[in-house]
Amino acid sequence: MNELDKLKHLLHHWKEHNDEHAETYRQWAEKASSLGNEELSKVLDKLYHETKKMNGLFEEAEKVIG
Repeated sequence: MNELDKLKHLLHHWKEHNDEHAETYRQWAEKASSLGNEELSKVLDKLYHETKKMNGLFEEAEKVIG
């Protein structure tokens, strides 16, 4: 496997892992809210949305690499 093939694989892996992290942030935002900590819930919700935005960059990198 050459370096570009390895990077293609890594980009795909990183995007999947990023999705997993985003879902965890969303779940904890809901838990924080149910515990009455709305401020923390809002921060975790922001983390969720910003992490999901990163997927666009992973997709862009995958297109550029081919």
